[in-house]
Amino acid sequence: MHEVLYPWIPITAHLTLFGIIAFRVIMRKPAVGVALSWLLLVVAVPFVGALFYLLVGERRVGQRRANRIAELHTDYSVLAEKIVDDSITKVDWSKHRAAARGMNRLGTALVGVPTVSGSTGQLVTDSEEILAQLADDIDSAQTSVLMEFYIWSRGGTADRVVEALIRAAKRGVSCRVLVDAVGSGPWWRSKQPGELRRAGVKVLRAFPAGIWQAIFSRNDLRMHRKVVVIDSRIAWTGSMNLVDPRYFKQNANVGEWVDAMVRAEGAIVAPLAMIVIGDWIVESGESVNEILESTSLSTVEPIGAADVQIIPSGPVETTDGLLQMLLALINSAYEELVMTTPYFVPDESLLRAIRGAAGRGVDVHLIVPEKVDSRLTRYASRSYYEELLELGVRIHLYQRGLLHTKAITADRSISMFGTVNLDMRSIWLNYEVSAFVYGAAFGEQLRALQQTYIDQSHVLDPYQWRQRPVHHKLLENCLRLMSPVL
Repeated sequence: MHEVLYPWIPITAHLTLFGIIAFRVIMRKPAVGVALSWLLLVVAVPFVGALFYLLVGERRVGQRRANRIAELHTDYSVLAEKIVDDSITKVDWSKHRAAARGMNRLGTALVGVPTVSGSTGQLVTDSEEILAQLADDIDSAQTSVLMEFYIWSRGGTADRVVEALIRAAKRGVSCRVLVDAVGSGPWWRSKQPGELRRAGVKVLRAFPAGIWQAIFSRNDLRMHRKVVVIDSRIAWTGSMNLVDPRYFKQNANVGEWVDAMVRAEGAIVAPLAMIVIGDWIVESGESVNEILESTSLSTVEPIGAADVQIIPSGPVETTDGLLQMLLALINSAYEELVMTTPYFVPDESLLRAIRGAAGRGVDVHLIVPEKVDSRLTRYASRSYYEELLELGVRIHLYQRGLLHTKAITADRSISMFGTVNLDMRSIWLNYEVSAFVYGAAFGEQLRALQQTYIDQSHVLDPYQWRQRPVHHKLLENCLRLMSPVL
């Protein structure tokens, strides 16, 4: 009797598990292709397919974190009342294209963050200068320093920032530093976190990872933001981690990382401060009133003329708000679209939007580094090139290091600058922050920076690209299937 039943036990277990996973997939309503791919994997690879789905198939952040993120709406109301001057929410849309007003409505409806008016900013493109200026700004802090980064690494000018934080904390400035647990793994094992804490700096891991955490949430959901806010008056954001490129990943054979940051004042400081404080509340459990009391944050007033919409993104916080904003930006281009990204693994909607822009006559440029630090991503990216080239998209392969800047300009009048890569991980899994800037003043600055990248790049030849070996094409297309988790 037992011999008859035994073969049916694993079959019954597999079918039961498949039914459970199928129910979860169907109820979450992913894209049809994604849903069918997961169902095929689960049914074709018994038990292992189900385990893989449970590990990376859903954007699980854990119930505790989800509850805290949901509670942030109340905290943001308290913060807005304290630091937002009513004048910064009044935007003169008559000076912008109609597409800008539409994007503002889109971001407000989907993400809940309206455009703020009255900012000024300076693009800083030299890494040593960025770190030195940041250290100087921290040295000038009187009440608070709020910082969050994906990667923090010892060495070179980056250590000046640590020293400036220690000095600030010792003179009574409230300093909070939030650093990703995985992206900064080596730094967390160094002496610097302890040195900062002993000086009075509050230092926290964002998204701790491990076997225990994997039971309740995905370990590969990362805090990819780079934001600094000082005294409610200065803010930094952009693509650069807190590293000195001369000392960072020197054995990766990709050259030095090339980044850009914006040092800003005025209205933009308010939404960036709210994002950092919100992230800190989620990780620390501190109340918003405790943070306001210790940081002495004051009302942010307009300085300058720029109109900026800050769009945060990440699982639970938003659904597809960032993707919708990127699509709207691409579709707003009539003459020229220039995209700079280190990792290009777009989802189907982004790819179609870019192809559509090229097809309707927009002069489309894609600037990517020739070498990146992930071999898998490098080959997956290449699988998209041919279908872009056939519609006239010019692909520029940057030659002087790992170009890490994330920027888009549409007709030099609407821009995106921030931390998001044009890949599915950034758009769907990571916690990112992006500044959508309306107006030609910043658009011209950013487009000039992109031109320097183009001048230091090699243009991909469509004919030569089509002649590459078949085994390269096969590898690229196979890795393309893995693109959602690269």
